[in-house]
Amino acid sequence: METRHIEFEHTRLAVHLAGRGPLAMLIHGYPLDHRLWLDALHGPLAARHTLVAIDLRGHGGSPWCGDAVHTMDTFADDVAAVLRTLGDEPAHTVGLSMGGYVALALWANHRALVRSLALVDTRAAADGEAARAARDAAVRTAVEQGRRPLATAMLDKLLGKRAPDDPHGLLLRARVTTMATATPVETIVADLRGLRDRPDRTALLSGITVPTLVVVGSDDAITPPAEARTMAAAIPGAELVEVPRCGHLVPMEDPAAFAAALGAFWVRVDGA
Repeated sequence: METRHIEFEHTRLAVHLAGRGPLAMLIHGYPLDHRLWLDALHGPLAARHTLVAIDLRGHGGSPWCGDAVHTMDTFADDVAAVLRTLGDEPAHTVGLSMGGYVALALWANHRALVRSLALVDTRAAADGEAARAARDAAVRTAVEQGRRPLATAMLDKLLGKRAPDDPHGLLLRARVTTMATATPVETIVADLRGLRDRPDRTALLSGITVPTLVVVGSDDAITPPAEARTMAAAIPGAELVEVPRCGHLVPMEDPAAFAAALGAFWVRVDGA
């Protein structure tokens, strides 16, 4: 895996590349970073594609830029700048959770850069009143108590149910906690405000003209399968894959199933 730093307009972003072939942009969720995609970067998907796992501003190796709010459009502009730097060619775009919101914003604002979409454990709708209030409460927790209480509270929602002593489950919890507690509080606050205020993209779905794959964990409590089915039905020709025994982080929870579904989709899109 190769790490590069791309600079533009007072912004410095870390991107992590593996493989060879057509570009595939991997966009992580909140409050995580490129390490969400480590299994993919070291797996079979890299045999036929150049995987690009971005650290969104303020995450992983990308420093916080001083923003009070991280809008999904700002993140999408960053992704577009990276893609143009890497070759200005349409890329397979994969977004998980918050990354899915960014992928939809990329389609809305920079669609010439999108070869296909994979929307993973995400939704198109905006936050409702209760969800917005929960974002504000999470901001207070982060500011007053720090990152660890927030990370701990999220774990059971992010991951599917597993036995308390299941080795894979324990490792997943450690990996997620490591990422979440490494994310600066300033970034967490800016993310939460951007998530709270993001626009509803539901009306955008019927106008998506690139091949689209929707992936969801069967036990996803944050963006449940019913929402994924509704979203897939609204996108012309979209495919839907529900991965058993997974929660909100399918690429980490069942990397083999995720790679198989995404790889088969890309083969159909690329026609090879």
